[in-house]
Amino acid sequence: MATTLKDIAEKTGLSPTTISRVLNYDKTLSVSDETRDQIFSVAEKLNYIKSHHRSSSISTKKIALVQWYSEEKEQDDLYYLMIRKGVEKRGQQLGIEVMNIFKNDTSTLETDIDGIIAVGKFSPEQVKDLALVTDKIVFVDDDQFAKGFDSLLTNISLAMKKIVDFFWKEKIRDIGLIYGEEETTDHLRKIIDRRYIAFKKELSEKHAYDPKLVFKGDFTNDSGYQVMKEAIRKLKDRLPHAFFISNDPMAAGALKALREAKIEIPKRVSIFSFNNTSLASYVYPELSSVAVGTEEMGMAAINMLKDQLTASKQPLAKRVELETRLIFRQSTL
Repeated sequence: MATTLKDIAEKTGLSPTTISRVLNYDKTLSVSDETRDQIFSVAEKLNYIKSHHRSSSISTKKIALVQWYSEEKEQDDLYYLMIRKGVEKRGQQLGIEVMNIFKNDTSTLETDIDGIIAVGKFSPEQVKDLALVTDKIVFVDDDQFAKGFDSLLTNISLAMKKIVDFFWKEKIRDIGLIYGEEETTDHLRKIIDRRYIAFKKELSEKHAYDPKLVFKGDFTNDSGYQVMKEAIRKLKDRLPHAFFISNDPMAAGALKALREAKIEIPKRVSIFSFNNTSLASYVYPELSSVAVGTEEMGMAAINMLKDQLTASKQPLAKRVELETRLIFRQSTL
């Protein structure tokens, strides 16, 4: 069996990422000469060979699916789970081996990886670490196009315009927002919710944006519940007649808070959510939600990576946005 970065890590007590950067002569890495010598010495003793020249046949390729969520958290947010399923499904169709890595645990990445699909949000440092393994990378749900990487995103701006236009036709002018805020796994980058940005833009253009109707959560069901309770307590009779909520778990929690307060949905408050996971149909009342082709995103990502792997030279980076659809259910008028 060939020696891996993990084998060298076990012998040296250093992280596979550091070892990879040293073996790839990363001059920006600050380590002592003693550490460099130790890494090269152990690599030589273990007969470590960097595998950069794998077969050109796509069916022999091995890719890493790097997910920023843990496996447990993925089960609570089906959005990322379905993207992974799409990657795995298309990989099976193409005969590509897919290695799953959760919580951005790049310590398990090996240099014989042909390409990476990075799902979620990543800091500049994490992007750099991934690029040291391979330059064949597709980012899903994170715009790294400016850094020269293929990026696959959802067209949130158009979806938000459709939602606001719908409420406007229903003569609802006071629209609230419950959105989420997160940070990368290394805590070096705070993630600004693109839905918040699009919401603020659309309502500002109609001179209807009110920051008092905007509340921040963390994308979990409990967060949606607690934030909606806060909105009910603070706003009382000024509670808006509609809310856009950034994902289905938060929206489900918000529904619970509204029911407990005996606030009728959608007669008094209409709710529009985002992602349209299976959860949207299981709650009561059923959630109107923006349908995102999550499985299609995963399949499209592996197709984009396939283009990189089969090209005679590295193609120009692409930024692709997939369309969304509004699915109307009982939570809207």
